[in-house]
Amino acid sequence: MSLLGKTALVTGAGRGIGKGCALALARRGATVALNDRPGSPDLAAAVVEVESAGGTAFGLEADVFSRAGCESLLRRCLDQLNGIDILVSNPAYSRRGRFLDYDPELFERVIRGTLFGGFHMSQLTARHMVERGKGGKMVFISSVHASIPLQNAIAYNAAKAGLNHMALSIARELIDHKINVNVIEPGWIDTPGEHETFGAEALAEGGRALPWGRLGTPADIGNAAAFLCSDEADYITGTITRVDGGYMHRDA
Repeated sequence: MSLLGKTALVTGAGRGIGKGCALALARRGATVALNDRPGSPDLAAAVVEVESAGGTAFGLEADVFSRAGCESLLRRCLDQLNGIDILVSNPAYSRRGRFLDYDPELFERVIRGTLFGGFHMSQLTARHMVERGKGGKMVFISSVHASIPLQNAIAYNAAKAGLNHMALSIARELIDHKINVNVIEPGWIDTPGEHETFGAEALAEGGRALPWGRLGTPADIGNAAAFLCSDEADYITGTITRVDGGYMHRDA
């Protein structure tokens, strides 16, 4: 699955799944632009880690929750690259809470960050790819939350379900331009954010209870993204690939 000569933009790449995707693409030869939010405490270290793994990378801070931030990111990315062959769209914002008590403004922020951010960045990048005329690969990072109405995650569940349908709609509209658009649905992944939410002990216990006997890793998601962005996946578009270690079958 060589990606030599390819250029990629990965949003939300400072840590967790986004960084895992950036590492996987870089290890296969792609030049990777890593994006994270302005003032990110993680982005510089992530770039160093990607380069230490043998990849070529640079970091770009930008707020991809806004249209203006996405426009700025695309301009600065193209200033450093001749074009973008690959987009891994990984913007997300999640806060848990009971539906009856959930703050309406927080609900809107989660939707904006997860769904609107995905729309803005993908539309702008797709316009570039269409104008360039060389096709391209787009991968949206969704979640099993799109299919499972997990408790205390009303906004995130809705955002990811919307993201799935949006991505499949985009795939249909970009077929004529030979731009592959696919979705990855991670299961329960061992990320810094999950540690902050649940703690190490709960994650270890939860991993043992899963069918595969462990939580997923950012590398698991990165490997799936690298495949979908490779020439080997040329005939795959408009699909949802679940990478969950059997999470969906945990009660079967």
